[in-house]
Amino acid sequence: MMKKSEKYSIAIRAIVACLLWSTAFAGVKIGLNYTTPFFLAGIRFILAGIMLIPFSGKIKNYIITVWINRKLIIIVAFLQSVVMYGLYYTGIDLIPGSIAAIIIGASPLVTALVTHFSLRDDKFSRDKLVAILLGVTGIVFVVYGRQTLDPMGEANLIGAVLLVLSMIVSAYANIVVSRNKNRINSVLLNSSQLLFGGIILTIISLFSDGRPVIEWSPEFLFALLWLSFLSAAAFSIWFSLLKRPEVKVSELNMWKFLIPVFGAFFSWMMLPEESPTVISIIGVAVITLSVILYYLPIGRKKNNNQI
Repeated sequence: MMKKSEKYSIAIRAIVACLLWSTAFAGVKIGLNYTTPFFLAGIRFILAGIMLIPFSGKIKNYIITVWINRKLIIIVAFLQSVVMYGLYYTGIDLIPGSIAAIIIGASPLVTALVTHFSLRDDKFSRDKLVAILLGVTGIVFVVYGRQTLDPMGEANLIGAVLLVLSMIVSAYANIVVSRNKNRINSVLLNSSQLLFGGIILTIISLFSDGRPVIEWSPEFLFALLWLSFLSAAAFSIWFSLLKRPEVKVSELNMWKFLIPVFGAFFSWMMLPEESPTVISIIGVAVITLSVILYYLPIGRKKNNNQI
């Protein structure tokens, strides 16, 4: 049985990762004002992978470990960095911000569904379903309280489908990392998969968009460096948690409900045109309640009631 100190450690690290990811939405939107989706994702991940090399051990050992584990790294990079973020960047460029925030915020529901059919020890339960539905409801409140929901036209529907597909692919990437818990250090795995994925995305951008045209403004550089840092830090934290034997993929992803909450708080603090409303505060409270209910000891005992 896991000690309380270990539970708190896992929770704190998951919250830090979600805190970092909550800032990505604004950074991506800024970056897409200056360059194309695939090129932005590519150079972001290449920089993130390079940032992690000094923390991955000696260069010689880095190269040897990457070669030995090349199959795992290629699979994770293809799923997490190439396919998932290719779909994510394309979808977010097509869809209104309010709808995108709701769809992305509902990722724990998608992950729970994928793990239910993919992992024997990570099934849906009534408690899990109630907590997830509460979280999704809270996200709708938070988004609606910050901005009026945009209408969904046919063009926007394509963006929505791409975002949902990106979350399904991300869930499978999480499962792959979880199934290979002891094969490779999490920081080295993240560094190598980001580098490989970033190179592939950059090559794809050259074929799909031609030679990239970039306006190297201070705003773009800051957004790019921040996006690279958060990818390096957040995914390293997340992979290290997925590799722990006592951590289940769907349970860990419940913490992602906090991403839109943190995003709302950042907007209220930093943007003068945004301020908390009653509806958005209710949404934050509902999301917090969903996470608390899910992680209560009494909830864990009931969690065997599989659907």
